[in-house]
Amino acid sequence: MKVLILCTGNSCRSQMAQGFLKSFHPDWEVLSAGTKPADMVNQYAIKVMAEKGIDITGEHPKLVDQFIADEFDYVVTVCDGAKEVCPVFIGKVSHRLHISFEDPADAIGTEQQVLPVYRKIRDQISQQFSTFPH
Repeated sequence: MKVLILCTGNSCRSQMAQGFLKSFHPDWEVLSAGTKPADMVNQYAIKVMAEKGIDITGEHPKLVDQFIADEFDYVVTVCDGAKEVCPVFIGKVSHRLHISFEDPADAIGTEQQVLPVYRKIRDQISQQFSTFPH
């Protein structure tokens, strides 16, 4: 199974989803990318994933354009922005899914105020992707 998870910045939600899918299905090829990739993976996303024993520190945001000629069993958008501007894939895509999650990066405040928002989204992502494919 080959899966591509798309988000706008590829720094948070798509990275968490990729981390969970890789942990649930180590034999799958799971990639993530963004329509406007950030410079680095969100540090709070790294922190809350580590709380679940999943290390995403080695990941980096990637531009979706590098994958448009590839074949995928699933291309999954995890934010409304990525869904709206999702490119047309030249390669074969068997299934497209959209599972929207709130952007935890919109949370403001101290680390103690922001981390619960990241944990909530992380847990929603875990729940949705634990039964993937739908």
